[in-house]
Amino acid sequence: MEPKRLYKSRTDKKIDGVCGGIANYFGIDPTAVRLLWVVLSCFGGSGLLAYIIAMIIIPEEPEDVIM
Repeated sequence: MEPKRLYKSRTDKKIDGVCGGIANYFGIDPTAVRLLWVVLSCFGGSGLLAYIIAMIIIPEEPEDVIM
């Protein structure tokens, strides 16, 4: 069995697919992940910095991967 991998979502995205990819990885609602990013961004801007870093680090979901 191949290990689970974290990818940015190609289908469930608002900006770059980071929240959709994280939600797919953990099996939770993407709206909850997006709300968490907004809350973190409002308190000191750490969410914005984390999102930018995640955009750079997390690879794009391959076209042949079906989640």
